[in-house]
Amino acid sequence: MITLADARRIIAAAEEKALEIGQPMNIAVVDAGGNLVAHVRMDKAWVGSVDIAINKAWTARAFDISTKELAELSQSGDQFFGIHASNAGRVMIFAGGIPLKRGNDVVGAIGVSGGLGKQDQAVAEAGAAGF
Repeated sequence: MITLADARRIIAAAEEKALEIGQPMNIAVVDAGGNLVAHVRMDKAWVGSVDIAINKAWTARAFDISTKELAELSQSGDQFFGIHASNAGRVMIFAGGIPLKRGNDVVGAIGVSGGLGKQDQAVAEAGAAGF
């Protein structure tokens, strides 16, 4: 289970990385059911990235795979090609969503959006490490 305290700790670690790289981000944390626990839109982060961050977290939990990995597996001719059109378009297939595990169990996920894919991924990894 992801508690609000867990989500705040995850977000704080992610925010620290976003500040370090100088890129304001939207950071979302969902629980095991894919339900939003917490979201932060840093000052000057894109409003258009709010839903993207939340959906990256949801995607990472829905499929228990990072959105970066899912992107690689969803290219033309690969096994998950077209997956982004499923679930009413909620599936995100670019970097920044990471499942959160306790032991071998996925208990939630973080989603980050607001920069380049490599920036989103770095901030998500920092948040996941804060878990």
